[in-house]
Amino acid sequence: MVIEQGLSGYAAVVLAGGQGSRLGGVDKASIEVDGRSLLEHALDAVVDAGEVVVVGEQVPTDRPVTFVLEEPRRGGPAAGLLTGRDALLRTFPTIAVLAVDMPRLHAGTFRRLHEAAVGHEGAVLADPDGRRQLAFVVETARLDAVRPDRERQHGLSVRALLETVDLVEVAPTGDEARDIDTWSDLRDLASREESREESREESRGESAG
Repeated sequence: MVIEQGLSGYAAVVLAGGQGSRLGGVDKASIEVDGRSLLEHALDAVVDAGEVVVVGEQVPTDRPVTFVLEEPRRGGPAAGLLTGRDALLRTFPTIAVLAVDMPRLHAGTFRRLHEAAVGHEGAVLADPDGRRQLAFVVETARLDAVRPDRERQHGLSVRALLETVDLVEVAPTGDEARDIDTWSDLRDLASREESREESREESRGESAG
């Protein structure tokens, strides 16, 4: 099966259970960017989703979501994804998957991925070097078809899980593909935003003049 034009409604799985080892073990989901937590940014990115599961520790959210801990624990992103899929209360044609540490993803990103996925089994954001990001949409039935048993989920990479799935690669716009793995990444993202804001201020000043 492939994703059809005009397909409406999708579920979302937010992967928020990482240890953040290069961030000193801090909970990534709680890190703030632009005054809001990474989890809040992630939930905004899937605002169109009919149901959202967050794979990670439960925290207060403005939006109703289901929290679940991956099984097996610390089993990696593929185990987290499949645990999240199993926690969904309803079945949707597609599932959007995103890592919590990508604050520049937005609702338009997943609309674009769904549009690109028409005629395929899904679509994935890939950076200019061809590295696939943990930001993709996949046909639910196809994901169910390729999932291994629970024992083989532990330590499995998402790339290996989806190796036989027809995912079309979509180029990011702006900083969509940037993630926060280190404090340096966080500082760099803030610096880039400050530079853009300065450029916008200069443009507004020139227009006013």
